[in-house]
Amino acid sequence: MSDQIKFIVDNLNKEPFRKNYNLITFDSLEPMQLLQVLNDVLAEIDPKQVVDIREEMPEQTAKRMLSLLGILKYKPPGNAADMSTFRQGLVIGSKPVIYPVLHWLLQRTSELKKRAYLARFLIKLEVPSEFLQDETVADTNKQAFEFLFTFCHKGGVICISEYEDLMEAFKTLHKECEQLKTSGFSTAEIRRDISAMEEEKDQLIKRVERLKKRVEAVQNHQRMLKIARQLRVEKEREEFLAQQKQEQKNQLFHAVQRLQRIQNQLKSMRHAAADATPESLMKRLEEEIKFNSYMVTEKFPKELENKKKELHFLQKVVSEPAMGHSDLLELESKINEINTQINQLIEKKMMRNEPIEGKLSLYRQQASIISRKKEAKAEELQEAKEKLANLEREVSVKTSQTREFDGTEVLKGDEFKRYVSKLRSKSTVFKKKHQIIAEFKAEFGLLQRTEELLKQRHENIQHQLQTIEEKRGISGYSYTQEELERVSALKSEVDEMKGRTLDDMSEMVKKLNSLVSEKKSALAPIIKELRQLRQKCQELTQECDEKKSQYDSCAAGLESNRSKLEQEVRGLREECLQEESRYHYINCMIKNLEVQLRRATDEMKAYVSSDQQEKRKAIREQYTKNIAEQENLGKKLREKQKAVRESHGPNMKQAKMWHDFEQLMECKKQCFLKQQTQTSIGQVIQEGGEDRLIL
Repeated sequence: MSDQIKFIVDNLNKEPFRKNYNLITFDSLEPMQLLQVLNDVLAEIDPKQVVDIREEMPEQTAKRMLSLLGILKYKPPGNAADMSTFRQGLVIGSKPVIYPVLHWLLQRTSELKKRAYLARFLIKLEVPSEFLQDETVADTNKQAFEFLFTFCHKGGVICISEYEDLMEAFKTLHKECEQLKTSGFSTAEIRRDISAMEEEKDQLIKRVERLKKRVEAVQNHQRMLKIARQLRVEKEREEFLAQQKQEQKNQLFHAVQRLQRIQNQLKSMRHAAADATPESLMKRLEEEIKFNSYMVTEKFPKELENKKKELHFLQKVVSEPAMGHSDLLELESKINEINTQINQLIEKKMMRNEPIEGKLSLYRQQASIISRKKEAKAEELQEAKEKLANLEREVSVKTSQTREFDGTEVLKGDEFKRYVSKLRSKSTVFKKKHQIIAEFKAEFGLLQRTEELLKQRHENIQHQLQTIEEKRGISGYSYTQEELERVSALKSEVDEMKGRTLDDMSEMVKKLNSLVSEKKSALAPIIKELRQLRQKCQELTQECDEKKSQYDSCAAGLESNRSKLEQEVRGLREECLQEESRYHYINCMIKNLEVQLRRATDEMKAYVSSDQQEKRKAIREQYTKNIAEQENLGKKLREKQKAVRESHGPNMKQAKMWHDFEQLMECKKQCFLKQQTQTSIGQVIQEGGEDRLIL
């Protein structure tokens, strides 16, 4: 309870309450003040609850708080009988009632705010039908619907189905809103992206306008643009077809790998089934059935019962109030007393020392040991199965990860061997290529060195040429001549490129025109054939539909006949099986009767025969002999019982005398031991039947 109050005080001192309480001031609040604190917390969750409870009747306050707590799904501790005490405690402001409510509300304030907000839109305004019979109530209900959903009229009458549809739409929109809030999208980032995309759009529009102005000066630009558009469409189509081809290749590759994997699994299963026999399979199935039946009938019910007991105990512990140190000490003392009582009962049971109970306890111990071993083995088997399932899941996850990483399956068996051999061949090729690259690198180093030497020689020659030009008075002549040659070479290249581009464009246009005409001429007969084939296809589809309807009707009739015949065959088979089982049962009964008849004839022969040896073998003689022996034994036991009864009284008396004699001797022994231990304070003299003490 102290931890609960501390939690409540800490939360009330924080935002948005800021009450400035401590444990003493909060505990000393009057019931009216405590109810006002509870109302403030409820007002923070639902703003409609902002009320001064001094201006409100206690019954209205309790009703309002109970309705809101019901909407928030608060469950008071205890059963239905405690609900009246809970309501009464809420009316009078009882601390044992208010404190748990405050603790529950302050623990989950944000969640309860959302629940209260949703309750405003999701609680149906249901009025019982018996109250709607009153015209005033019906009119008020109708006005409320019209006020809440004025946009949902159909001919002046509110539609209840649309009211429910609006509630479902609100649920979906609220879920989408929550998902967007938690998805991590930022409005600022989205706005920046939109502004950047608008800028890119403006730039693209400007570039398109510039290109249009350039193209308008070219002759037949519309035709060229149309041809270029067709070319672009064909290229996109070609890329799409290439992508489809690549996807189909990947699908084919995956299908081949799946086929190989399934074939390997089939081989392994056939190999496993080749060594298996029906007896071994039946034995394995019987073991699995025994294990599953043990788990279902013994282990799982025990575990379920233990869990229920533990849950009941925990619920009982939770429902009880918080315990202090004194309560714990009292419980410990009770536990110690019960333990001592249990030990005393065990000692009494051991003092009885009944032999039958001893034997049964031995068997019970053995049975408990066997059951514990059985449970341990079952748990080990269950853990092994779970471990195997986890390993299989890990293997599947790893295979899917490898498949996502490089798009290939994990290789196994012969495929892995082929892959290793391929890697070896590739490694040899790699070594050869690596050696060639090393040779090229060495040659590249030599050429680079020669290039550096030639550059140094060129620089020296240029320096000598500049000194000679300065001496002759024509410095810069070689540089200007090189620049003029370079500019003229560039101009000639540009002119060639311009001519080449124009020629290329004209040739491309001619080629495209020729290609289009060729495609048209090539497609003309195909289009004619396609029209004929379409007509033929329509006729064939009509004929196919007619045939299909005929086939469906015929198949339905045949299916009904087949089902009837199957039912008849099933009934005849069941009848045959019943007759066969009846036949086997009668055969067994006949054999049993024959055996009994044979034994009866043999008995009659032995009983009737004059041979004494044969008569002794008869069952009747054996039974009469056993009966006589048991009667003699009974007579002896009765005589023995009679003798025991007659000697019981004297024997018990003698036993009691011996017991008293034993106690007397024990007492003398104790007295003698005490006399030996005590110091002698005088001398005892016995004379003439008198005892005298001389100090």
